[in-house]
Amino acid sequence: MHHPAIAPLHTAVVIGGATGIGLAAAKRFVEMGLKVAIVDRRMEELVRAHEALVALAGEEEGRIVAAACDVSDREGLAKTAQHIEATLGPVHVLMNNAGIQPGSSIFGEQSEWDAVLSINLGGVINGTRIFGPAMIAHGQPALIINTGSKQGITTPPGDPAYNVSKAGVKVFTEALQHELRNRADCRVEAALLIPGFVWTDLTRRDRTQKPEGAWTPEETVAFMMDRLEAGDFYILCPDNETTRELDEKRIRWAAEDVASNRPPLSRWEPNWAPRFKSYLDGE
Repeated sequence: MHHPAIAPLHTAVVIGGATGIGLAAAKRFVEMGLKVAIVDRRMEELVRAHEALVALAGEEEGRIVAAACDVSDREGLAKTAQHIEATLGPVHVLMNNAGIQPGSSIFGEQSEWDAVLSINLGGVINGTRIFGPAMIAHGQPALIINTGSKQGITTPPGDPAYNVSKAGVKVFTEALQHELRNRADCRVEAALLIPGFVWTDLTRRDRTQKPEGAWTPEETVAFMMDRLEAGDFYILCPDNETTRELDEKRIRWAAEDVASNRPPLSRWEPNWAPRFKSYLDGE
């Protein structure tokens, strides 16, 4: 049995829905009979995605909406939310999925930090705060899914702006679920999607073929739906090269840096890296 918010004729909004995991989720929602709105700032991709969803909906094309909007634009997103509700009705599923990863360094370009934080973290906050109150008010089962990242939990060196943004998404979504479950008569829930290695525009870079280790967006969404059905909040996705067991070990090691007052990012610290390897090997 699916999550009660994901039901025929309910409305799903996918922000960052023109490609990748967002588009795969939008397609799945259409196949399940939901009315679907996709929001994205990339016009060409948005047009192609809209066409694909309309074709999937067949004669029920009126239940598909595509809206061009940058999630960092609060006023624009608020107007978009009004348009979607006027067209498709109350929103039952919100997926805050917009994300970019141009690369960053601690003392690198400020524009990279501004862009990543405004979209990856600011977009999740804006989407939740703009759509969430009406989802609470209509009183029906509803669900907010925020797309995080394992990089926001284990924070590997190399792209600090992205890590900070996704760590913020984790903290925000945990606080959101706590807020929702303590509201009297509230029927809205939250979930944190934590993808593994997924073949999308974000990870493709200069590659032309999907690496064997990567999952497809469709596989990721199928896993997400299964775990939502099971009632998970943390939807920790494996892939073809990383098992659940390995993810759990990495997460525990990262948490132990704090609890044991070890050097930060000790997995990559010369004196601690061999100990991490022994830990993985069960020694």
